[in-house]
Amino acid sequence: MKKEAPHHIGHRERLKNRYEKAGVGAMQDYEILELLLFYAIPQGDVKARAKELLKRFGSLKGVLDADLKALREVPGIGEHSSLFFKIVRDVRTLYLRQAAEVKEQISSTKELIDYCLASMGGLKDEHFAVIYLNARNRIIQVETIQEGIVNQAVVYPRKVLEKALKHKASAIILVHNHPSGHVRPSDADIRLTRVLQDAARVMDIVLHDHLIVGENRFFSFREEGIL
Repeated sequence: MKKEAPHHIGHRERLKNRYEKAGVGAMQDYEILELLLFYAIPQGDVKARAKELLKRFGSLKGVLDADLKALREVPGIGEHSSLFFKIVRDVRTLYLRQAAEVKEQISSTKELIDYCLASMGGLKDEHFAVIYLNARNRIIQVETIQEGIVNQAVVYPRKVLEKALKHKASAIILVHNHPSGHVRPSDADIRLTRVLQDAARVMDIVLHDHLIVGENRFFSFREEGIL
């Protein structure tokens, strides 16, 4: 009697073909994770591992935002798989940054918001970054000025403006994350923004906006009329 082939034989090819024809919109999250795992784990059935990742981290975004240590605690997810997920996330963030960099007259465009959400929205500690712009309002550089513990980041205006001079920036956009997910600015956020705006104005540098990002949401000081 002929032995039946394992059920996963041919599954990889079928899933790849479906993706090629219809894209990720036609796939469930665990199938997208399977597709990624194919390239880190060259043989065998990875469906159970994909479903366990979703169970542990809640969503595809949760998996990609997870740190290497947490990923490697999942049975069957080793060094190659965890590193591959990190590469996928970082490449996406870099793509979004470059998409924003080539945008003419950038202020708080969709491309910039997408980049900020991707790069900072999932962080567990508070980070404060500055986007430096040239006279045509195109991105010169993006720099993280301060990394702090959750709910606390100390930002020195002098450091922000020294770097603006170094980059010959004509304008800046401030960006920081609220790990809690609540993106309304605190009184301290508003005071810091005012101080930076006044200091920048003296140096003939325009503060275009201050963005606060959280999980899948953002707050724009410019759009809300604070700037």
